Amino acid sequence: MIGDESKQLGIMGLGDALNLARAKGVDLVEIAPNASPPVCRLVDFGKFRYEQAKREKESKKHQHANRVKEVQLSPKIDPHDLAVKTEHAIGFLCEDMKIKVTLKFRGREMAHTEFGFQVIQKFLANVAPFGHPDFEPKLIGKGINVMITPLPRSQRAKNPHQAEGAEEPTPRPEGNPPASPAVPERAAPPVERPLAVPVAINRSPNPQDAETNTGGFANNPFAQLEIK
Repeated sequence: MIGDESKQLGIMGLGDALNLARAKGVDLVEIAPNASPPVCRLVDFGKFRYEQAKREKESKKHQHANRVKEVQLSPKIDPHDLAVKTEHAIGFLCEDMKIKVTLKFRGREMAHTEFGFQVIQKFLANVAPFGHPDFEPKLIGKGINVMITPLPRSQRAKNPHQAEGAEEPTPRPEGNPPASPAVPERAAPPVERPLAVPVAINRSPNPQDAETNTGGFANNPFAQLEIK
């Protein structure tokens, strides 16, 4: 039995342990069931679960450090390919992962291993703000191996991928109000034309007929005069 102040209380029966837990207002928690005899502890069960969850969360933060990623290089690697490999390595180091760098020689390349060491040194210089080698590069068999460990977060440079993703707003010159967005002009609604309505047209009488009826005068002003 372990008391609430982490003091060993010795071996006691289950009934006595339960009575002691009730007297102190705490819980009886079995922490080592496979031991002989089993180990129990007087503790507040809610507080016990909280501390246990906190320890598990802290342990998960260091799980990435146990993971190892491998980056393979060659003595004739293209500068663009080397830059891509460097970006991948920086991303792994920013996630607290170790990197195993391997450079393999093929055929007659073993006659000039100095070129391979130059590539390794250039690679280490590129990732130096994010990690450091655990040991000097070594020639083992037909390849050069080196292990890189990430630097602590307080000493490590910022992740360049996050810096690129966060774009700062473009400053606007003072005194100039922000331009209002252009509003597209709307097309004028079609004009509805009235339907054609037949209109009766009163044609003026023939001048010759007028002359005949009015005694030889066209447009006689006295034609409509009624004489009583």
